[in-house]
Amino acid sequence: MAANYFRRVGAVRPSHLMFTTGVGSIVDLPNFSVLVRGLEDWNYSVVPDWEEIVEPRLLAAVRALGLRSVKELRPAPWLDGTDRDPTGPAGRIGVPITPFPGWLRCTACDDLAPIDSNVFGFENSKPRKPHEARFFHTVCSRKKSGRKPMAVGARFVLACTEGHLDDFPYAHFVHQGGACPNATHPKLKMDDRGGNLGANVEIKCAPCGARRNMKEVLGPRGAEKLPRCRGRRPHLGDFDPKGCKAVELKLLVVGASNQWFAQTLSALAVPRTGASELQAKVEQHWKSLEGLAPAMYLWARENAPFFRDLSRWTNEEIAAAVEQHRARAGANSDEEKGYPDLRTPEWEIFSAGQLPPATDDFTLRRDHDGVPGELKNVYADVIQAERLREVRALVGFTRLDSPDPEDPDLVTRASLSKGPATWMPASEVRGEGIFLRLPEDLLAAWEQRIEYTEVMQEHRDAYARFRKNRYSGRIAGPFDPMHLWPGERYIALHTLSHLLIRTIALECGYSSASLSERIYSGTEADPQRAGILIYTAVPDAEGTLGGLVSLAEHDSLVRLTRRALTDAMHCSSDPLCAERLPQDPADFLHGAACHVCLFVSETTCERGNRFLDRRFVVPIDKPELALFPELP
Repeated sequence: MAANYFRRVGAVRPSHLMFTTGVGSIVDLPNFSVLVRGLEDWNYSVVPDWEEIVEPRLLAAVRALGLRSVKELRPAPWLDGTDRDPTGPAGRIGVPITPFPGWLRCTACDDLAPIDSNVFGFENSKPRKPHEARFFHTVCSRKKSGRKPMAVGARFVLACTEGHLDDFPYAHFVHQGGACPNATHPKLKMDDRGGNLGANVEIKCAPCGARRNMKEVLGPRGAEKLPRCRGRRPHLGDFDPKGCKAVELKLLVVGASNQWFAQTLSALAVPRTGASELQAKVEQHWKSLEGLAPAMYLWARENAPFFRDLSRWTNEEIAAAVEQHRARAGANSDEEKGYPDLRTPEWEIFSAGQLPPATDDFTLRRDHDGVPGELKNVYADVIQAERLREVRALVGFTRLDSPDPEDPDLVTRASLSKGPATWMPASEVRGEGIFLRLPEDLLAAWEQRIEYTEVMQEHRDAYARFRKNRYSGRIAGPFDPMHLWPGERYIALHTLSHLLIRTIALECGYSSASLSERIYSGTEADPQRAGILIYTAVPDAEGTLGGLVSLAEHDSLVRLTRRALTDAMHCSSDPLCAERLPQDPADFLHGAACHVCLFVSETTCERGNRFLDRRFVVPIDKPELALFPELP
């Protein structure tokens, strides 16, 4: 709902608020565009019985990013009943937005003016059709009868790497940085003939006749003519009190893909190794249980929503589990201790010889026949994840520079709130998946074969160039171009994961965008990690119907694996794709990989379609480079 009008003007899924249209992003609606406002404007007081999203490991990881004031994770404010009664309470609850850009253009007469100039009006009179909300020109010189002509956002904005966003200064631009000599508030026109970026857009001043084409501020030379960044934060309604340290502004078109990048963390809700289902539930709801005396359990069963997860156990069993957790927490009171990253506990559960007890959030099953005999040289273990729960938290965003998921401090993270936030927006999805562990001896032998090859050295050199081009000069102290290099093993596992995802999408009806991956590759502490989790990660019923789990059955897994490896041998872009290497001066991070054979959607891949190369999995080039020189 718009902050000034308190009516719905559109709808997005909760997952969009994590990846596509979160706080600080521009959302394109049918008739105008808006900006999602900061956390201070999100109103939960009007949402009865909302529940926080509980995932202790993820909350600890959020706090470890320097967000020490964060105490909880919250879902987007929402209330059922909008379809039945769009004018009721549900129609007034949602994520707050504000119109942006702040300049509009009349589609009939090309008048250009700020929204607050009273030149334009707003109408949103159909509660059941919020998509028809629009701005209109109140007094148009060209269309004087009939429905008022629509006004649309002027399509240029300014952004910087510090996360600031501002309207383009049209009045100063057309007057060469000065003021109009004939009018205090000049009447501007935007002659937008379409075409490429700014090439056919001319700004005119009616009182003085000044005119200027937007192509003057395009390209490297044009950037020199832009003003310095004012540090504007329109999602917070203020200007950055610290000012702006960015060297230059960038001119963007509304809708540009680099105007907003989400910075997120995600974790699977997995139990501790050896923990019972009750202990896992107590750990999950510890913040609510910690101060609750056993004498209040009876009351909590009737009045506390979180206690529904504990309804299968008696009060005595719950009290005993609470005391166990209290004793364990007391022995290790430092919340930053424990697992070194979010992936370690997940790997420990998937790679354990004995699977944990089934819960509502996490249920694993291992086929009694084990790995199919035909695939003994491909997989060491196959696990069907019948139930999974993934929690995602939005911790900030960046502009122009996409964040590195493994090193978030390399780019400037824009804040979601003016002051220290006490909560972060989050979403949870439930689904299913397949976990595949590869034989350690297979990977170890392959790593020895390719470690010192010229091809692998090209990948290392490309990674160093990539980091130097993006981050050199931003890091205080010595710059290590190979910091956080994922390693040779990761490239093979990541490539195999993409091959399987694309095969699943082609053969079994799942869209690749509804699948996600988690790669468990070797670390310094545990160099023998070698696992792939492919799972559904969508907020609707598609991901929980058992279709993906069934693909881990004997015949299906053999067929899918063989087809994935066989299809990887050829690409319709060959020989260009098969011969590609990230050679100097290129700094892309893939070899024999392209949209035809390996790339998947951004929401599916955990590393933005980087670190991929078919030659390291199948023998498209030299057989000694391939993880599988002979296909199963």
